[in-house]
Amino acid sequence: MSGYLCSRLLFHTGGRHLSSFFAASQHVLPDKLSRTCPSQARSFSSRSGRSDESSGQEGENTLCAPRHEMDFQLSRLQIDAVLRAYEQSVRIPEFDRRGGPSPVLRFESNQLSANTPLEDRRSSANCLQTRGMLFGVFDGHGGHACAQAVSERLPYYIAVSMMAESLLEDLEAAMETLRPVPPILQWYKHHNDYNYRESAALYVDHLRVYWQELLASEEHGDGMRPTDALSYAFQRLDTDISLEAQVPLANDLMRNTAIQAAFAGCTACVAHVGPEGVHVANAGDCRAVLGVQEDDGSWSALPLTQDHNATNVTELERIWRQHPASERQTVIVDDRLLGVLMPLRAFGDVRFKWSRELQQSVLENGDSDLEALNLYQYAPPNFLTPPYLEATPEVTYHRLRPQDRFLILASDGLWDEMNNDEAVRLVAEHLTGIHLQAPVSASQLNLGQMQQLLLQRRARATPALDLNGATHLIRHALGTNEYGEMDQERLATMLALPSDLARMYRDDITVNVIYFNPNFNKTNN
Repeated sequence: MSGYLCSRLLFHTGGRHLSSFFAASQHVLPDKLSRTCPSQARSFSSRSGRSDESSGQEGENTLCAPRHEMDFQLSRLQIDAVLRAYEQSVRIPEFDRRGGPSPVLRFESNQLSANTPLEDRRSSANCLQTRGMLFGVFDGHGGHACAQAVSERLPYYIAVSMMAESLLEDLEAAMETLRPVPPILQWYKHHNDYNYRESAALYVDHLRVYWQELLASEEHGDGMRPTDALSYAFQRLDTDISLEAQVPLANDLMRNTAIQAAFAGCTACVAHVGPEGVHVANAGDCRAVLGVQEDDGSWSALPLTQDHNATNVTELERIWRQHPASERQTVIVDDRLLGVLMPLRAFGDVRFKWSRELQQSVLENGDSDLEALNLYQYAPPNFLTPPYLEATPEVTYHRLRPQDRFLILASDGLWDEMNNDEAVRLVAEHLTGIHLQAPVSASQLNLGQMQQLLLQRRARATPALDLNGATHLIRHALGTNEYGEMDQERLATMLALPSDLARMYRDDITVNVIYFNPNFNKTNN
């Protein structure tokens, strides 16, 4: 069946989204409390260093609208409702579909917006045709379009890459004969998670082209190893996002979505947790950190990723090697790529990848209303030898051990507020109910410092307010003061910031906490 006929078939099925074709089921989990909408925040990207406001007219309306007196006195119930609006808790069956023990016991997830709309995305799914689970955090910039597309599509590309040739033949045969397609993923979705239904046909077409190419390869055989699957899927999806913005599409809505996804950008951190252990692919400045409990009961943080930004000397050297020596002073300016972009690897962001001529052709020759899409023709300064950016991930592998207790995947909105050790300590305390106190010599402190330390420890000894570990992290990221105490007034203020201030004080935050099955670890070792 041709790609065009496949597209028409999918459109006639009622505009269902991608996951409905290749997924066995969606687990949509209800909120624990009635949702209270977070305060609306203006869209401002610290990554690009520029405002992403929609239009001048909207700005005028905002200025002319009557301003209400700011009220930061949120009640405890209101605070909890805001923090828990997007939280998700899922317990995983102890045994997988093949009868083996599952390495994942459960996972907890949550998001909190600063941008309007939220630019972060997340994904979690079980691989039905191969073994293992996929968890992802996607931090968008320049809008949410790229993060949305990547969060929906990347898990499929990874799963298909790992499938054996015989399984891919089953997919192709089902598509050819119009039979039900064997499910690829079992998604775990929150009911607020969004899907690009209007682009489902396009996404299926390109996913099918991808598995056809794998079938044509003489080397695919039993499928790629997770390390290769992650790396290849990242690069292939980024290529497809770029191509989709350049070619004619079925309708204006689909074309607009493709252009927005390509010109926006997102970083991505994806973990595949399977029988072999944990494989993490990272492109950008999201982060994966392992929580390890030693034999003596102490805890430590083991980072599985490196941030791809100007603080990473190895990453700077990689960028400099790819461009002439004459550009060494202009490629990175003020710790940003070409003085504009903070992450040095990302999906989309074709302004840093395409030539000036291609950018101009796509933006000028299409029928899209660029102003309505918040797209404008500009090129970064010193744009001499593109591409300057890529989505190739850095992939790490870690074999699970009995002392490995959980994995934190989070966007940089969390890591802006706390370091790896603090995050692991908070999750460990939440998991065990034991508050970890570092020994302190009284001779090192004066009375004032001792009083502050006692206040800090008293605050930490209070019972956790959240059942969800991801929510616990977000609460402490925003509400902890300089003494390490949970400051209710500070938390209320951070959550109640008006739309023109929120993004200046904090970023979108997305957190996944994956808890490992101790029985699997003992058996596996």
